[in-house]
Amino acid sequence: MSNKDFKTLLAENVVNFPKVGDIVKGKVISVDKGEVRIDIEGVTTAIVRGAEMFTESHEYANLKPGDEVEGTVIDLENENGEMELSFKVAGMQRVWDNLRKWMKDGLTIKAKVLAANKGGIMMQVGAIAGFMPVSQLNPDHYPRVMGGDKNRILEKLQELIGKDLEVKVIDADENEEKLIVSEKSVWEDAQKAVLEAYKVGDAVDGEVSALTSFGAFVKFGNGLEGLIHISEIAWQRIDHPKDLLKVGDRVHAQIIQLDHSKIYLSMKRLVDDPWKMVKEKYKIGDTVKGKILKIEPFGLMIGLDKDIHGLAHISELSDEPIANIHNKFKIGQEVDFTVVSLEPTEHRLGLRVAGVKGKSKKAEKETGEKEEKAEKKHKKTKEEKEETKEEKKEE
Repeated sequence: MSNKDFKTLLAENVVNFPKVGDIVKGKVISVDKGEVRIDIEGVTTAIVRGAEMFTESHEYANLKPGDEVEGTVIDLENENGEMELSFKVAGMQRVWDNLRKWMKDGLTIKAKVLAANKGGIMMQVGAIAGFMPVSQLNPDHYPRVMGGDKNRILEKLQELIGKDLEVKVIDADENEEKLIVSEKSVWEDAQKAVLEAYKVGDAVDGEVSALTSFGAFVKFGNGLEGLIHISEIAWQRIDHPKDLLKVGDRVHAQIIQLDHSKIYLSMKRLVDDPWKMVKEKYKIGDTVKGKILKIEPFGLMIGLDKDIHGLAHISELSDEPIANIHNKFKIGQEVDFTVVSLEPTEHRLGLRVAGVKGKSKKAEKETGEKEEKAEKKHKKTKEEKEETKEEKKEE
């Protein structure tokens, strides 16, 4: 029997012997000089050595005789007649199995931040390198940067390097070696119980935590944060939340929507709509003094008081063609106007520079509606793009 090689013995004895690629279990016989010898159920002796030791895993550190282990067969017989195993292949399989289980069970785990780029952060999740997109950070770590400056965003993300974060696995694709984790998911779960204490219509007091082009973020309650869209800050039109708010301001707002972890607030709904009383203050034909707030190619945005703003279309600014509107009017300039149209439900008030003959009523109404719609469409499109960019920086 001793004169027969290992393969001949296999052929002569009916044994349920493993094949290359199989995962086998056994007991450690010895650990010496970076080599581990294992008894495979009394059938043969296997060895694990070199790169196949899988030192990245704590499971294979400090092995001792008698420990039960498993490895993947990579060679039935090496140069010394021993079966060659790999802890690495079997270990990686176990790691991916665990990741999929954690994802299915919604388990919270700890992961270390290794590096950052403008789209997110690289993380060490056990023996696997994973990625967390910017959008999956919780509100405290989310890099809200005025103007969306990518370099400033990267600086904010780099401050997290070396930190351990609590995350959940949201995608584990072994074939593509893709692991995506989320800190926001952990935060969302923590907020569920807190959110149950609130309902749509509740009024809350909070502090402005960040400003973006599309709105203001407000922290309130026990670690909650909501968004006041720019259209919900005030009844009058504003170009940017910073026109009325600054970080640190205390504000009073109403919850208008609860969408899972997303909370939407409104400041203006807690105060009366000034346009309800506009007909008591202004009437068609009145001459009023207004301040130029904004100059657009199609006309002027005019502030009549702190709440009511009107539009003076370019055709209502002069009886003669205006070559360059900026040469004739300046922001902050006070001008006398005539009220030419008034639509409270639409929050629309049309003006004409006093003394200008202007257009027919039908023409001025059609033009006013057209320009109003164009302005709203442009502003909405711009805000939607900014909000999408803010929420999907990882793309």
